[in-house]
Amino acid sequence: MGPFTLDRRQVLKGALASALPLALGACSGDKSAQREPLVVGGLPVTCNLTLPVACVGKDASIKAGQAGNDFAFTYNKFSGWPEIKESLMAGRIQAGYMLAPLVMDLADKGIPVKVVSLGHRSGAVIMVRTDSPYENFAQLRGKRIAIPSRFAVDFLFLRKMLARENMTPKDVEIVEMPPPDMPAALYANAVDAYCTGEPFGAAAQRAGYAKVLRMTRDEWRNYICCVLTVREELIHENRPMVQDLVNQIQGAGLWLDQTPENRTKAVQIASGKSFFNQDPKILQFVMDNPSDRVTYGDLRMIREEFEDLMRLSIEAGTIKHEIAYDKYVDDSFVRATRAATIPL
Repeated sequence: MGPFTLDRRQVLKGALASALPLALGACSGDKSAQREPLVVGGLPVTCNLTLPVACVGKDASIKAGQAGNDFAFTYNKFSGWPEIKESLMAGRIQAGYMLAPLVMDLADKGIPVKVVSLGHRSGAVIMVRTDSPYENFAQLRGKRIAIPSRFAVDFLFLRKMLARENMTPKDVEIVEMPPPDMPAALYANAVDAYCTGEPFGAAAQRAGYAKVLRMTRDEWRNYICCVLTVREELIHENRPMVQDLVNQIQGAGLWLDQTPENRTKAVQIASGKSFFNQDPKILQFVMDNPSDRVTYGDLRMIREEFEDLMRLSIEAGTIKHEIAYDKYVDDSFVRATRAATIPL
């Protein structure tokens, strides 16, 4: 059975009872720096947490007179990957976090974009109801499972888990659904399971009606999904700015994994209206349960990992053929990185 779209009223049935305080209105970060900031698109997901930290960290460095330049960056929240994709394609934004397979596909189609850094490691979960009997995927045969998109690495994660029990997506009913709708859909029994990035697994788990079936931190340790992507003209026109952005992201990743206190500070930043505009208790739950549910310190660009991701995407049918690594990646910035100090 192929993907289909659920009636939105069915998906949102029970949303009030689930009481998920995850507001998703548009906003942007601090724009107080003297130089016009570079707008960087992102989603309100913990896989993008390095971006708010990088933006606020650079602002703090500038205000303290500790920055070596006055490049400034501002976070612009989008509601989904299609919106970021369209904005990058049209040149309305020059940089954003994107799904790695989606960048491969765009570059293959002639859109001038390049991956210049990772944004995180791990961070995807497969959730089922706490009152369900499901302990393995064989028990989900014929059941309805939600994924964010066929281009999402979450979908590749689900395929991996099914394959371990000699199953394929044809053995379940796949539904494409925006991640913010997934907890309510599970609560309303509109789906039997969902696979997505955080905090949309933690929201239902913390509310008490969902449990983790599988986590990437246990099953796919070198999992990558969200990558920092820039348009090529920005690379050509202002290479120092791109390098500084990568330095800030890399520094934010190291800072996040240094201490639990840093993660708590990051939650306080990201939960604000200028960024994710989400319940800080849910974001903190992601940071603590367990502490490596999402990791940020290892943001190396490893060619073999991208090629493995491409192979899995070809097997899934979302990428039609092999694409040269250099066509969608510019790893020169990561190789030249001097991770920024985050003075927060």
